[in-house]
Amino acid sequence: MAIVWSLWIVWGAIVVLMVALHLYRGSLEKDEEDQIFLDDSFAHEQAEQAAIVARVNKVEPFVRVSHWLVAAMTVVVIAYYVRDIVTHLSQ
Repeated sequence: MAIVWSLWIVWGAIVVLMVALHLYRGSLEKDEEDQIFLDDSFAHEQAEQAAIVARVNKVEPFVRVSHWLVAAMTVVVIAYYVRDIVTHLSQ
């Protein structure tokens, strides 16, 4: 029974990490604007937007990895329960 708790704790920790990364990325993206700066008088705004995009791009690989980890851990949990069901049915 200890393995079940371990599986759920690891899965929950990875989900919490993924949610935290999504919230952090969302807080970075809230100031991002979808516009093109054609005039040089808006160079400071263009630099601010480039800095925001750079920070979001740094976080993005971690978000993708967290998605894959959650998916993999979900498969592991489901596989454990399927194996458990098959074991109990074969007895």
